[in-house]
Amino acid sequence: MSGPDPAIAAVRTAVRDFLTSAGAFEEVCVAVSGGADSLALAEAAAFTGTRAGLKVRALVVDHGLQDGSAETAALAANTARELGVHSAEVLKVRVEGAGGPEAAARRARYGALRSALDSGPGGHGLVLLGHTLDDQAETVLLGLGRGSGPRSLAGMRPHDPPWGRPLLGVTRATTRKACRALGVDPWQDPHNEDPRFTRVRLRTEVLPLLEDVLAGGVAASLARTAAQLREDTEALDTLAGEVYLRAFTEEGLDVAVLATEPPALRRRVLRRWLLDSGVRELTDAHLRSIDALVGNWRGQGGVWLPGDLVAARAHGRLSVEAPQSTT
Repeated sequence: MSGPDPAIAAVRTAVRDFLTSAGAFEEVCVAVSGGADSLALAEAAAFTGTRAGLKVRALVVDHGLQDGSAETAALAANTARELGVHSAEVLKVRVEGAGGPEAAARRARYGALRSALDSGPGGHGLVLLGHTLDDQAETVLLGLGRGSGPRSLAGMRPHDPPWGRPLLGVTRATTRKACRALGVDPWQDPHNEDPRFTRVRLRTEVLPLLEDVLAGGVAASLARTAAQLREDTEALDTLAGEVYLRAFTEEGLDVAVLATEPPALRRRVLRRWLLDSGVRELTDAHLRSIDALVGNWRGQGGVWLPGDLVAARAHGRLSVEAPQSTT
């Protein structure tokens, strides 16, 4: 008897390998939109989970942004059940807040998924996301175009608890083939064809052009570059963690310890320290300005940071605090 379709087998293998390396969980959730990526992922998770004695739960987020979104969400949940998941539920959210519709929808979606996960057995587990190799390539291109640095170019991590991305080595074409072989008709999100969104133009214009000019293999090369940068970033972060432990004091960071380290490590230490101190929305310019308090010290004043905070150097220490009122 012949085995499963090659596309189905590829997705199942990716999910099996990921779950094997991710650790033991009582339950695995799958974020299902109704698109090809998430449906292929749901089937593979159900197939693997059933054989491993693992409960698989599908979570469908209804953003309410399009006419008929409730019906689309219900259909996605039903399809996931037909593909073998143990349960499927629809999570209704309100999309609002700053940053545009894409960012607001993403915040609402991830918030709903995390809340649903927290309500599960033990309040912990995994949420599998259907990001593919093509999504990784688009993420790397976005980071490159925005000059976001190696952390952004490293792309999405396969395992970033509670999120899991088993399909980062699987192409979008493979998930579509898997769905055809499974006999399911994925939902086509109109937003995925809307050129108002940067990712859509990357997907439909930029990447095809690069594939043509560079004779193919661009998406895979970008994903491979992301993996290499992610390994380098993780190694540097480990080294920076050791420096942080040596530099940290109750009065602030010891400048003498930082001054002996390369700038790349110093800025990683500063980034961790500032995030731990409650500073958000850090930019490369912020980090370089604070690093100058160590590597290019001329008695300059402090650096203003988001949240009305100031990082300053005094008595051989870096500290971050709210500025004193002059009134």
